[in-house]
Amino acid sequence: MSAVPATPPPASADMTGVGDLDLLLVPPRPRTGWRVLPARVAAMCVVELQKLRHDRTELYTRAVQPALWLLIFGETFTRIKVIPTGGIPYLDYLAPGIIAQSTMFIAIFYGIQIIWERDSGVLTKLLVTPTPRVALVTGKAFAAGVKAMIQAVVVVLIAALLGVSMTWNPLRLAGVIVVVLLGSAFFSCLSVTIAGIVLTRDRLMGIGQAITMPLFFASNALYPTTAMPDWLRYISVINPLSYEVDALRGLLLGIPSDLPLDFVVLLAASAIGITAASGLLGRLAR
Repeated sequence: MSAVPATPPPASADMTGVGDLDLLLVPPRPRTGWRVLPARVAAMCVVELQKLRHDRTELYTRAVQPALWLLIFGETFTRIKVIPTGGIPYLDYLAPGIIAQSTMFIAIFYGIQIIWERDSGVLTKLLVTPTPRVALVTGKAFAAGVKAMIQAVVVVLIAALLGVSMTWNPLRLAGVIVVVLLGSAFFSCLSVTIAGIVLTRDRLMGIGQAITMPLFFASNALYPTTAMPDWLRYISVINPLSYEVDALRGLLLGIPSDLPLDFVVLLAASAIGITAASGLLGRLAR
């Protein structure tokens, strides 16, 4: 008995199947040019947010230090009144400096994570992808900025509970976010640059601890530059942290500040930091 020939599928169904198969076999068009950078930055930021969602311990522990600075140092020097602040309560004057300090402390040790990724083989896998190194470094720099931004929110809330008079203007708060992101991007790239030179976590930890407090005290975070000796004032002029603090004071407190200069310096510092870190990233993977 001859088999009954199978009924051929309708032409439209056959074409639909081929179309679905083509969608499975043909990979999506890769991002090229300027689209690589924002995609990489977004991916790195999502990774950092996922880390914080799974483990919030770091967020809580890092909130202790700025709280102590505001509660003990700020309240004490508010009573003493030995630092000239132009009639502004010292606690108000100090709060933007502590925001900048806490975000810098997060970013300056970001190179340790890069060294850990090198030791675990993650960095090598990232470097063999078609993503440009500058996109990788920029993504990681602004991912550090995400952590710093969350830390800044914590400090702002603590300062508000202590009665610090700050603006809640949405445009000014958006400017604060940009300032924190740029400042953190520079200091995280500085950390990656140092990691590319020293290559080990122990050396990076030692250097990071050695430069954080000098950077902090050689800025206007605790006192105005007019109260500094001349040699320290010259150092504060080339210290990006001074411009970050100045911008935060102008945005949060309304203190007269040179915001255009602050943003230009922070942008230039971030660009220099990204360039230097990108050049040394390959040395870490050798």
